[in-house]
Amino acid sequence: MTKREELIHKIVEKYEAMGENPDTYLEGLLHQQPIQYWDYIQVESLLSLQKPVTNFKDEVVFIGYHQVTELILKLMIHEIKQLVFEEVSEEVFADKLRRLSRYTDMLVTSFSVMKDGMSYEDYNTFRMSLAPASGFQSAQFRLLEIYCTPLQNLINKKGKDRLPDHPTIDDLFEHIYWRDAGYNRETGKSTQTLSVFENKYLEEFKRLAKKVEAKTLSEKFQQIEHPSEKLMKPMRNFDFDYNVKWPLTHLATASKYLDRKGKTKEATGGSDWKKYLHPKHQQRKFFPELWNEISILDWK
Repeated sequence: MTKREELIHKIVEKYEAMGENPDTYLEGLLHQQPIQYWDYIQVESLLSLQKPVTNFKDEVVFIGYHQVTELILKLMIHEIKQLVFEEVSEEVFADKLRRLSRYTDMLVTSFSVMKDGMSYEDYNTFRMSLAPASGFQSAQFRLLEIYCTPLQNLINKKGKDRLPDHPTIDDLFEHIYWRDAGYNRETGKSTQTLSVFENKYLEEFKRLAKKVEAKTLSEKFQQIEHPSEKLMKPMRNFDFDYNVKWPLTHLATASKYLDRKGKTKEATGGSDWKKYLHPKHQQRKFFPELWNEISILDWK
């Protein structure tokens, strides 16, 4: 049997095993057009998604950067879901974590596009047309956190002090760290940015939290008996890269545009951005059990 005959034989076996008529699929190949890069990647659709609301040229840069960020977050969630919902070896677990750190490195280094690639004057003009939209409203950012760790690890010390003895999921989301960016606990009022964000996504977040209960990335790691340093190091690296290095890079970029010439500007979402963005305030740790002997802020 020639190689071609062997391939045809395997194709026939494949569809017969599915209970399908192989001739139907073979005949379909006669009429199928070869796939091209621009169709497979959907280039025209992708390049049509940048829709500025002002005439400032750098707004296209701003939109494109954030769309790239969302694509990277999608890839990260794609990797994390495999670890959460599938059984993998320690070797694969470590490899996925190294992938997650590489994606996070892309998030960190790409911030130079924002920090050094836009006009200071233009940005501080066109950004006022974007309110109340804010990067704070990235749902994928929150989904990734929920996949990675139990909700208790997404609550800072002040939030934990407010929790009841046996908190429900509703209680945990009430005090989750990111609400501090838009909720005034003295007045009980939320910013428009937070309010519309929670109206759109909060129930989805709660459903996911219930779905991954006892299955988060952190909890899957804890199920590994005697994990090796080859696994623990990439765990720490990812935790540090995502929860310290990236927020500090974001903070430095925000400082360039919002804290210059002696005047601190308000973020488009109305948050106290200096306080909210700093890891010391957020206090996120996906894998707190790995930081008993060293602070996550001192890693590396």
